[in-house]
Amino acid sequence: MKCRIYNKLGEVLIDTEVIARYSGSVAIECFGIVGMAAISMKDGLVKLLKKNSLTHGVNVTVDNNRITIDFHVIVVYGVSISAVADNLIENVKYKVEQFTGAPVEKINIYVEGVRVMD
Repeated sequence: MKCRIYNKLGEVLIDTEVIARYSGSVAIECFGIVGMAAISMKDGLVKLLKKNSLTHGVNVTVDNNRITIDFHVIVVYGVSISAVADNLIENVKYKVEQFTGAPVEKINIYVEGVRVMD
């Protein structure tokens, strides 16, 4: 599905894969986020994705040009999950809206695990 933006000169189409990649790169920069998580449906295991696989932990849907983003993340052990989530939501919402020109309606965060950082 694509996000459609209309302006006086015509129409802009943005693929959800582009929004997912950008959202993932913004999320990785947020304090307390170790990385994106992938869940194996076969055995239920959660694994940390490499930085070049950012879109696998992010799901973007567009409905009436309103963007919904789902993040599956792994957070740093010992940090406040609510503070990390608030920071993630605020940063991603602002940057994605600036990037696309379309409103972000909802951001869902699924914390799939914690990891101790060295």
